[in-house]
Amino acid sequence: MRISELSAATGVPVPTIKYYLREKLLPEGTRTSATQASYDEVHVQRLRVIRALVDSGVSIAETRNVIAALDAPPPTPYELLGVAHAAVAPPAEDGIDTAAAEDLFTQLGGKPESCDPAQLAGLAHALRNVERAGFRIPPDVLAAYVAAARLIAEAEIAGIPTDSAESVVRYVVLGTVLPEQVLLALRRVAEQVVSAERFGAD
Repeated sequence: MRISELSAATGVPVPTIKYYLREKLLPEGTRTSATQASYDEVHVQRLRVIRALVDSGVSIAETRNVIAALDAPPPTPYELLGVAHAAVAPPAEDGIDTAAAEDLFTQLGGKPESCDPAQLAGLAHALRNVERAGFRIPPDVLAAYVAAARLIAEAEIAGIPTDSAESVVRYVVLGTVLPEQVLLALRRVAEQVVSAERFGAD
């Protein structure tokens, strides 16, 4: 298919496709002339992945890292999770106190020394933002967060397919990055349901 047909098939504007080509996010098509190239279903699928990542707020640089992991995956799903998490984690802050984050990591069943420092710093940063706002998450609510996070993680990891390496890569990378917005939206919807049950709704 021509680039205009690729655009029509994916809903991505031609200028954006050309930008992704220049940034090496999308592989070049097969040259049919000096100024024309042909694209196929591989390009359609890759373009959808790129668009989903970018639309989820992942930067071009981190999208490139995720795409690289899709093309040349690390040897284990555990390492692949690290790549996926790095794509959405904020930059690690040097010198941040991670004691509270380490405590939560322990409650999840892990050992702090085995946690990716960037992920631990990210949790510490989030906790500090709450504290700076003058808000305190009640201990029972924080315990509920930990329990829910563990259940979600268990379900997601149990769902990793084993039929092919490509399936593992797609599930781990995209399954880590893309559903986060769904999770946040579900939390808000659930709060609406529970608040109606407690306080009544008109």
